Amino acid sequence: MAKEKKRGKRLTKNKLAEILQDLFLRNPDKTLSFKQIFKELRLATHPAKMLAVETVEDMAWDDFLSKVSDNSYKLNLKGQVQEGKFIRKPNGKNSFVPDDGSQPVFVAERNSKSALTGDRVRVTFMARRKKHIKEAMVTEILERARDTFVGRLKVERDFAFLVPDGGVFANNIILPKNKLKGGKAGEKAVVKVTKWPDEDNKNIIGEVVDVLGEQGDNDVEMNSILAQYGLPYKYPKRVEEAADKITGEITAEDYAEREDFRDVTTFTIDPRDAKDFDDALSIRQLGKNLWEVGVHIADVSHYVTEGSIIDKEAQKRATSVYLVDRTIPMLPERLCNFVCSLRPDEEKLTYSAVFDMDENAEVKSWRLVHTVIKSNRRFAYEEVQQILEDNGVVDSTGQPAPPAGPEGYKGEYATELVTLDMLAKKLRAARFKHGSVKFDREEMRFDVDEKGKPVRCYFKKSKDANKLIEEFMLLANKYVAESIGKVKKGQKAKTLPYRIHDQPDPTKLEMLRSFIVKFGYKLKTAGTKGEISRSLNKLMDDCNGKNEQKLIESVALRAMMKAKYSIHNIGHYGLAFEYYTHFTSPIRRYPDMMVHRLLTRYQNGGRSANKEYYEELCEHASDMEQIAQNAERDSIKYKMVEFMADKIGNEYDAHISGITSYGIYCEIDENHCEGMVPMHDLDDDYYDFDERNYRLVGRRHHHKYQLGDPIRIVVAKANLEKKQLDFALAED
Repeated sequence: MAKEKKRGKRLTKNKLAEILQDLFLRNPDKTLSFKQIFKELRLATHPAKMLAVETVEDMAWDDFLSKVSDNSYKLNLKGQVQEGKFIRKPNGKNSFVPDDGSQPVFVAERNSKSALTGDRVRVTFMARRKKHIKEAMVTEILERARDTFVGRLKVERDFAFLVPDGGVFANNIILPKNKLKGGKAGEKAVVKVTKWPDEDNKNIIGEVVDVLGEQGDNDVEMNSILAQYGLPYKYPKRVEEAADKITGEITAEDYAEREDFRDVTTFTIDPRDAKDFDDALSIRQLGKNLWEVGVHIADVSHYVTEGSIIDKEAQKRATSVYLVDRTIPMLPERLCNFVCSLRPDEEKLTYSAVFDMDENAEVKSWRLVHTVIKSNRRFAYEEVQQILEDNGVVDSTGQPAPPAGPEGYKGEYATELVTLDMLAKKLRAARFKHGSVKFDREEMRFDVDEKGKPVRCYFKKSKDANKLIEEFMLLANKYVAESIGKVKKGQKAKTLPYRIHDQPDPTKLEMLRSFIVKFGYKLKTAGTKGEISRSLNKLMDDCNGKNEQKLIESVALRAMMKAKYSIHNIGHYGLAFEYYTHFTSPIRRYPDMMVHRLLTRYQNGGRSANKEYYEELCEHASDMEQIAQNAERDSIKYKMVEFMADKIGNEYDAHISGITSYGIYCEIDENHCEGMVPMHDLDDDYYDFDERNYRLVGRRHHHKYQLGDPIRIVVAKANLEKKQLDFALAED
């Protein structure tokens, strides 16, 4: 009894609220009287009982409990229990995303029940104390998003465990010594969870399914990134064997069924190190100021039949994955680099969008047809860019190419390339005039040595040669989508996967408008879609070349929604297209293969495909695209940290590229590597995070750290395991 009295005396109201919540959550269908509550919680003193009564009444006032009678209460299940997705954060600020699309809710680590990002969970909303944020407690994990994890092995004499990469768990995974599969301390390994925590045991138990190798080895680290995201790092042998049986032979029947483009000038333009050439362009003059431009796409679906072992693997992968130093292909190498790849001087089967265009790049007619081609030349982007520049063609929009000199244009296929560039620029100008949003994104690239170690870090910007290809791919994707989606009034469009992009988030757009005012810019946030996008383009033009350009582009991008796949067409806001799909890359994107199959089916008179089935495939492809992008970003982060690892103590000029409540991100001007100055290192004042204006503001001295500000940093730490660069402010 003395113990009970002692416990009752030291109970606080907040602590008692947690205990009461747990009691009612464990008894969701039970009505509990105060007498039962006192007994369950062993409350023997009068003050403790009165505190319990007051707390229970508060919980009823918050609608966490329902009052059954004057002295009895039960859990209020109405509106308190929801299902959705769990998102885990390394800083413990986890969240629950409800299925109904309502706002995410905070979940403390102690209430997470070891849920991981992507897990489907059931939660109960907790009673909210005054001024406290809305909070949820995971009561059941309905479905695990994954059960395999990658990390570093720790092996002691009596036990072993895995330290997972990415801070996915609060605790490590315990491994029985006889389940290590030969793994040694310090090696990276893939582990499958065999037992999740429950009421009796809070530990996670697993077993090694694959040992990747020594930590720090380039191949091991890249495979670790893939394994961390559940992406394959090996190709199944039986799928490769199936692909090896495909000869790629073109039969007499194939020739007879297809339009022959083998004698038309055709070439591919790709990155220098590419091997999977899935698109080619052909051009020939039909008459004065009239050209035929063919956009020829590898006919992958001719070789990969629906439901085959190769198709099932491609569907599961949904996309090729591009890490810094390697490509993990969606299709076996035999298909993507040989049979389907549009290699020069080889006859290939293609699916083609063929356009008749005038000198203003206006499409007079077009056709979608299965073809056979023979590429005359394989170009790298750099080669085409050089030819365009040698002939006086520089970055501009819509200007006609200069006339050829007496000896014609300089360079192999220069006349064709200059003509295509002229048409592409006019397509681009018309697209922007119609409301397409102008974002010229830069891509971070690395030069690596034979061991995969980065020796140079730089940003690559899209030039005329890249834009030439981009415009004709956009044109083909648009016309293909319109051919199915655009139907006469009263008719129903057949099923097709579209690439859709919703309008910008109005709140974020308004934040952008108020943010750019301080730089002297304006933005229209109300009106038609076209008016808003044209206003965005004017903003991009106005800030082009200014110090604040990158900053404004960064904030503007945050206002944009993510593009995704769906059979429910809402148009593509960023491109200002009413109908848009992905048709031009079936070697590396599964939705393109789906589109090829459906187009062929409909051309042969087939009925509309099952909507539900194709929507599921679209959702899967969208999810896998996001996962692949995350893996690519992690590989860039790893190489960035590896590149800076021998530069500890060096000082650099940088600018602030991100502001958070826990520190400032800075990007080095010289090499674009990004790191963070933690908040605790800003020790000259206490700083408040002004999220709306992307800045930190000192309470006493009112010093500001704002997005885009120049800053001098010193490299403090390079943590490869966490893929994290830490900077400190330079003393001056």
